[in-house]
Amino acid sequence: MPSFLGVPAAAAYHLVFALTQLLTPIAGGLAAVAAIIAFTAAVRLLISPLSLHALRGQAAMGRLAPQVKALQSRYGRQPERFSQELAALYKREGTSPLAGFLPLLAQWPFLSVMYLLFRSATVDGAPNHLLSMSLFGIPLGAHWLSGAALFSVHDALFLAVFAVLAALCWLSARLARRTTPAIAPPVPAVAPSVRAAQSRGGTRHAANGSKAPSAGPPAARTHPDPANAIANSKMAGLLTGALPYLTVVIAAFAPLAAAIYLLTTVAWTLAERRLFLRRAARAASPRPPAPALNRPIRG
Repeated sequence: MPSFLGVPAAAAYHLVFALTQLLTPIAGGLAAVAAIIAFTAAVRLLISPLSLHALRGQAAMGRLAPQVKALQSRYGRQPERFSQELAALYKREGTSPLAGFLPLLAQWPFLSVMYLLFRSATVDGAPNHLLSMSLFGIPLGAHWLSGAALFSVHDALFLAVFAVLAALCWLSARLARRTTPAIAPPVPAVAPSVRAAQSRGGTRHAANGSKAPSAGPPAARTHPDPANAIANSKMAGLLTGALPYLTVVIAAFAPLAAAIYLLTTVAWTLAERRLFLRRAARAASPRPPAPALNRPIRG
């Protein structure tokens, strides 16, 4: 185990092992799994301010989508000016496109510790007793590809974890798209000077009876190709939709304990996002008018 991770791994080991012993009278053979889930919940509570900040940032990105489109339309032919105006807009609103990555970056050390914890035979100079614990007979330190036979309990357990994890990632990505709608880049227009030159050239060629050229020389094209802009937009959308499923790939090469950690944290993220969207919708919904307190005056 790397020396710089020795102290946090030892602390995580003692915490998870103590939780396992505490939960054994209640959960029995599932005490170690319950301890990992409790450890994950504690981590998510610890970084909950970052998660809330990320959700607010993503909501702000969705709210600023019309203004970003307006900037794209206005400064689409001036990339440097557009970048400056966009950075100023995000600074005024106190948000950033990278706000959603803060919880992921904050969780990475904990996931690394959980991975190493179930890959080390000794922790803090003592035997790692967590390696002897299991879920339905499968050791928590086992990997998916370490199964001896196909279509065994080992494979069935891992495939079930992957299926549930993929479903949670799909739901989380769907809610994320509701929070931050995609912003399509505008199709770059031809500069007015180039358009006027082409118009004059077309008129001159029409008077001479010849066919006007369809486009100017390559040197006159100072703007990006619209087809490339659309292709880049589609590629960005594809990456955004595929990134949540990277968790399933990580779980396929991680120990079973780390896969349980990932399953718990994705479920927590989904619950956080649903609660945030529900509260945002409730705050945005119009309130019913207060009942009139004035009684009719009788003559």
